[in-house]
Amino acid sequence: MLDIYAGPSAIKMIEEQGFKADLFTSFLGASGGPKWFSLFGLDKYLFSEFFANRKQPLNIIGSSAGAFRSACFCTNNPVSAITELAQCYTETIYDTKRSTPQKTTISGMELVESFLGENDARITDIVENPIFKAHFIVAKAKGLVASENKLLQGLGLFKSFVKNYQGRQGLASQYERFIYHTSGSDFDLYDPYSINTSKVALTKRNFKDALLASGCIPMVMAGIKDIEGSPKGVYRDGGVIDYHFDFKIKNKGLTLYPHFNNTVKAGWFDKNLKRGIKPENYDNIVLVSPSKAFIDSLPYGKIPDRKDYINLDNPRRTEYWKTVLKESEQLADRFSNFCQHQPINQIKSISKLNT
Repeated sequence: MLDIYAGPSAIKMIEEQGFKADLFTSFLGASGGPKWFSLFGLDKYLFSEFFANRKQPLNIIGSSAGAFRSACFCTNNPVSAITELAQCYTETIYDTKRSTPQKTTISGMELVESFLGENDARITDIVENPIFKAHFIVAKAKGLVASENKLLQGLGLFKSFVKNYQGRQGLASQYERFIYHTSGSDFDLYDPYSINTSKVALTKRNFKDALLASGCIPMVMAGIKDIEGSPKGVYRDGGVIDYHFDFKIKNKGLTLYPHFNNTVKAGWFDKNLKRGIKPENYDNIVLVSPSKAFIDSLPYGKIPDRKDYINLDNPRRTEYWKTVLKESEQLADRFSNFCQHQPINQIKSISKLNT
C-alpha cells in the first residue's frame, strides 16, 4: 500500500541510525489540488504521532495545496486543522461552466477564511510556532503572464511552455520564486536553473494573501496583487515553478516528502513532458507515496484531481472524495508499521521514481 524512496545520502543515514523523526529537518508538500486527499491519513499520523513532542525546528515547505497543508501542520492542533481543510475543500462547489477567474479567487478566499476562522487565532499559532516553521512558495509573474486578460495571459503561458521545453532555466525571464516564511527559519535552497528566489517574512498582515497566492492557478484564478512586504506586482500559483520541486535543500538533515504517487515533475509546465527531476537534488530526500496497488483500489482507480469537478456531478464527486479520505488511513497504518519494524531493505532508490 505504501512505497518509500530515498536518495543515496538519505539511505546511508537511515541504515546507520534507523528510520526516525529526528533525522528530518525539512518537510515538502507539493502542488496538485485535491490529489493530496490520498495523503490525508498519513498527514494526520505524521503530525500527531511521528513528529509529536518534537524539540528541534522543522521547516515545512509547500506550494499551492502543499502550502495549505503546511499551514495546517503549523497550527496548535494539526489534525483538527487538516480535517477541517479537507472538509471545506470537499464541500466547495465549483461551477466550471459559469465561473470566472475573479469568482474562483473569491471562492478561494472563502476557503481560506473558513479554514482559518474569524478571529485569526490560527494565523497567530502558525506565525509564532517555535518548532514547525511554515513556508509558502509563490510565483511572481512578469510580462504577459501577469495580465488578467485571458488572451494576453494565454499567450504568455504559451511562451512559458516553449521556454520551459527548451530548458527549465528559461522560466527565469517570466517568473520569480518568493518564499514566505515564519520567523526563525533557516531554510535554504540551491536552484540549478537559476530562477531568482526571494524570501519574505510571513506576518499576520500578509498571511492570507501569501497563502491564497500560492494556489492561484493561472487562467483559473486571478492573481494576488501587491502582497505586503513584497515588491509590487502579480503573484500566482507556486506550482508554476515548483509543482513537485527540483531544487536542492541545503539544510543539514533529511527531508520527508509525502507525495501522492511516484511520478515527480519539477514545474507546472513539465506535467506532460518526459523530463524528470535531477536525482542529485533528491540526495537527502525520503519520498513516501501510495503504491499503485493502493491507487488502483480507489473508486475510479485513481486519486482525486480537479477534473472531477468536470467529470462528476457534485454528489458523486463528494462521495468519491470522502471515500478516498477514509481509505487513506491505511497509509498511516503502513507507515506506522514500517517505523515499528524498520524493514529498511524495502526502501527504493530515488532513481526508481517516474518508472
